[in-house]
Amino acid sequence: MQKNPIHTSLVAVGDSFTEGMSDLLPDGSYRGWADLLAGRMAAVTPGFRYANLAVRGKLIGQIVDEQVDVAAAMRPDVITLVGGLNDTLRPKCDMGRVRGLLTEAVERLAPACEQLVLMRSPGRQGPVLDRFRPRMEELFATVDELAAQHGAVVVDLYGAASLSDPRMWDVDRLHLTAEGHRRVAEAVWQTLGYDPEDAEWHTPMAATPPPGWAARRVADVRFARQHLLPWIGRRLTGRSSGDGRAGAHFSAELGKAFWVTPADHSNPGPVTDWRRVGP
Repeated sequence: MQKNPIHTSLVAVGDSFTEGMSDLLPDGSYRGWADLLAGRMAAVTPGFRYANLAVRGKLIGQIVDEQVDVAAAMRPDVITLVGGLNDTLRPKCDMGRVRGLLTEAVERLAPACEQLVLMRSPGRQGPVLDRFRPRMEELFATVDELAAQHGAVVVDLYGAASLSDPRMWDVDRLHLTAEGHRRVAEAVWQTLGYDPEDAEWHTPMAATPPPGWAARRVADVRFARQHLLPWIGRRLTGRSSGDGRAGAHFSAELGKAFWVTPADHSNPGPVTDWRRVGP
């Protein structure tokens, strides 16, 4: 990997993890690791452009159908692809189909960019997720194989002890906190060859006393009411949290993606303040 490379553009493809949930900004929008990474890259590369096409709730088939060709057509320097994890969390999951679709996505994206970035997604500690770990690890084995075949790099978040800490996860237990997203951005930044800003991103947080029994039960009830039951309801009715949504930098009206770029590359600021480039 080239040290401190010059990348002039980035396109992010995927689901809620890449969209930025649950790194919530005061205006109600999400930031997330991809936006943070784009801000860093823009600060070192004048004229840098960025597009985030990710949409919450998307399965790998939907990512392939709705995002992959759009990203490939933009011909960016870097594409990040994270997908398939939503599939593994479904009660019924055809892992052969998931592997095939992920392979299709990589085969389309790798030739369309200078560097394709894949990930072994982070996994929260806990008994609920443990039942899905065999599927997740099968998915990650495919990620490793495809990276070796197509010259992609893999960011190993699954093996980072810091990101398995429940304190890195939002109350929905599915999405990272702002600190979790910051660490992911750092991990991708370093994997691309940039000098570390936080060499200890993978180091676990200092231990703190665990919450008491009563506090845990209150949290469990809140989680079930606000997140688990609605999630089950969507599964039973065939709905998704991403229904009717488009990526942050995709115009559903025009059917086209667009780039955004900072007005001032020396001080990029939040991606939500960047100006639009193109249609």
